[in-house]
Amino acid sequence: MNINTAFEKQKELKQKANRLPLNPGVYIMKDKDGKIIYIGKAKALKNRVTQYFGAGNQHTEKVRKMVSNVFDFEYIVCTSEFEALILENSLIKQNQPKYNILLKDDKGYSYIKITNDKWKKIESAKMIDKNCEFIGPFNSGYIVKETVAEAKKIFKLPDCNRDFDKPSKPCLNFHIGLCEAPCKGNISLKDYLENIENAKEFIKNGDSEAVSIEKLTEKMFEASENLQFETAAKLRDRINAIKKIREKQRVVSISYKSQDVIASAFIGETACVEILIFRNFKLTDKQHFFIDGFSNKEALYNEFLTGFYSNKTDIPSRILLDYEVTDFKTIEEWLSKKADKKVNLINPKQGEQLKILEMCLNNAAENLSEKTERTGREMSALNELAKLLGLENPPRIIEAYDISNTAGSENVAGMIVFKDGRPYKAGYKRFKIKGFSGQDDYRSMAEVLDRRFNEYETGEDEHFKTLPDLILLDGAKGQISAVLPILKKHNINVSVFGMVKDSKHRTRAIATTGGDIAIKSNRKAFTLVTNIQDEVHRFAIGYHKKLQTKNLLKSELLEIDGIGKKRAEALIKHFKSIKKIKEATVEQLCEADGINLDTANRIFTFFNKT
Repeated sequence: MNINTAFEKQKELKQKANRLPLNPGVYIMKDKDGKIIYIGKAKALKNRVTQYFGAGNQHTEKVRKMVSNVFDFEYIVCTSEFEALILENSLIKQNQPKYNILLKDDKGYSYIKITNDKWKKIESAKMIDKNCEFIGPFNSGYIVKETVAEAKKIFKLPDCNRDFDKPSKPCLNFHIGLCEAPCKGNISLKDYLENIENAKEFIKNGDSEAVSIEKLTEKMFEASENLQFETAAKLRDRINAIKKIREKQRVVSISYKSQDVIASAFIGETACVEILIFRNFKLTDKQHFFIDGFSNKEALYNEFLTGFYSNKTDIPSRILLDYEVTDFKTIEEWLSKKADKKVNLINPKQGEQLKILEMCLNNAAENLSEKTERTGREMSALNELAKLLGLENPPRIIEAYDISNTAGSENVAGMIVFKDGRPYKAGYKRFKIKGFSGQDDYRSMAEVLDRRFNEYETGEDEHFKTLPDLILLDGAKGQISAVLPILKKHNINVSVFGMVKDSKHRTRAIATTGGDIAIKSNRKAFTLVTNIQDEVHRFAIGYHKKLQTKNLLKSELLEIDGIGKKRAEALIKHFKSIKKIKEATVEQLCEADGINLDTANRIFTFFNKT
């Protein structure tokens, strides 16, 4: 489809969408072959569907791609948004459209495997075979891995693939007391296999904490009475290890018997949704999903929650969510009907529940950082900054601005870009203030933002085509007040804050039009903002000093007879420094644009007077 045909098709679809009713319903997007590619629900069909065929710059890449493939659409009017949600869910299950979130629960069962080697090992496994012993199946791969790790720590079993019949130097685990070091010959095969059997018993009866510790305590006292002090000491260490692990488990226990905790982290249009599943007061499983094509939590959860729970039978009565739940009343009603009990979506603000939600969010950030090669610290800093500033989502693109001058001379500005928490130097820009002379930081900042958004509107500069998610100005309330009318003039909806320094020129707070937000207690966000403020200051002042140096060079050259402004600039451009001009021969000076032999002789004589 060529550009003109595509434009006409979009125009035709928009006209059709404008004729839709304002009733709740489901819309069904189809491609040129009549295949369903997307299904959605709406409170008001006309309002929702017309959005697809206008304001294209506001769509995510996924939506733009989907819309470009839409050849026609159908719709079904419903009596309520709740009815639309049920119908949408049913149609998605039947048709599996390409552009809907399709969550595949392919993790299957997990097992604990005891190998059949001479020196047996305990491992987690996805499949069973005839040559090994297996405990399971288990629904949760997370629980299997945690249980295997616990058993290895308690019974000091190796976590390597060495040949224990060939003595070798023990690894770090031996030195920190986590392994008996069969590789060194520290333990006999008989005792090692006994530890494996004890670990198996522990795994099979792991839920019976009191019984496990009680039995081990009896054995410890028995060994002590029989003067088997080394055995008694090992049993004591084993008891302490179990208690330590139980304490660790209590850290992630909750005061509610069952609940799910859901949080998401974003980088651009890629999200990681993390789910922590608590049952019987303990964390029993965790899952995460990577989803593309969403840039905010509301749109993501509107699809994700119905997709995730559509095939679940074990839906808890409490689901914690890192987003205001008032937007999901229809989904809450659907969950309650599906679970045959009242299900509450909750966005906690304090206490134990908020801490668990933050733990879930940190896990989402860590998983996303691995996928996108960003550090967990960078992800956490962006999430922390968004929360501190009341932003809906972590800012992927941050633009920062600073003004630099000396008593009004060489008035310049620097613009830097941080993308996904890191400097994006391809987006850095320098500005000379052109609208006035003299020193006025407020007017300077307003001029720079005006020029920046003019570039956005023309679309000629590739790096100005994308709007930032956040603008930070080096300054306080005055700078913010100066640029807000500029944003209004260009109809730009981007959050603007100032970066305030203390008397020692260190970042102190974030400024708003209503006052300052203390930031030092939010360590990761504080470090990020400090780095941004230092970098934009370095960039702006570096440009200012460069112009100052250039002018100083020019002023010295202008003292030479026959050297005007153009020739001075040509010399500086060619030789880069006054030092190299002074060291140049007459022949070399002639190589600069506009410098003839007579002028070259005068320059050489000027700098080489005896």
